[in-house]
Amino acid sequence: MRLLERIFRAAEEENRRAILATLDRQPGATVLDLGCGDGAFTVRVGERVGAGRLLGVELIEEAAAVARSRGIDVESAELGERLPWDDASIDVVHSNQVIEHLAFTDHFLREIRRVLRPGGQAVVSTNNLASWHNVVSLALGWQPTPCHVSDEIIVGNPAGMMEGATGARGQMHLRIFTSRALAELARFHGLEVQVERTAGYYPLPPLLARLATRLDRRHGAFLVQRYGVLA
Repeated sequence: MRLLERIFRAAEEENRRAILATLDRQPGATVLDLGCGDGAFTVRVGERVGAGRLLGVELIEEAAAVARSRGIDVESAELGERLPWDDASIDVVHSNQVIEHLAFTDHFLREIRRVLRPGGQAVVSTNNLASWHNVVSLALGWQPTPCHVSDEIIVGNPAGMMEGATGARGQMHLRIFTSRALAELARFHGLEVQVERTAGYYPLPPLLARLATRLDRRHGAFLVQRYGVLA
């Protein structure tokens, strides 16, 4: 189990590295992080683009308080509601490992399009349904690990690190995407894919995972897509 956790944590960091590599420099930008958590990665995103202002949305107040201590202006709000910013007012929108928890993905992407300035950039990252560990799970008759069937317990994959875990209500995944589905849904809501890649490649360590995702972008563990406003 500890080995599985190390592999998973390494893949998560590979995903964060890929997000940062996907972002262009935009000195002085206003950055909005949707689901910013404690703000640690929000700060890294801000440093990457050269942000002048960091904004965030985070529902869990304990995490929001830590993010505020890092200099982020955080709204404690539901992502299912209208975002409290004007149209075309944000230079950079970022959201990592959030969209899979949402039933209202249309509203989420529509709001990203609404607040994003022309010439701005939005990066969304999420689990990849087409990753090899999910394909293999299906071939074995197991539930793909990011595809949850219950709001109360994780079941269906005996190799899953969280198999049998309970008490995570509200943190379960509701919608899992392939790269094509995510790109097409974003385009439907006025966002054009500029860059797309995958990150992490179970069970490979980071250096080999980077090589693998260059050779086989379709089957990496996480999706990373950068959008601009569709003309």
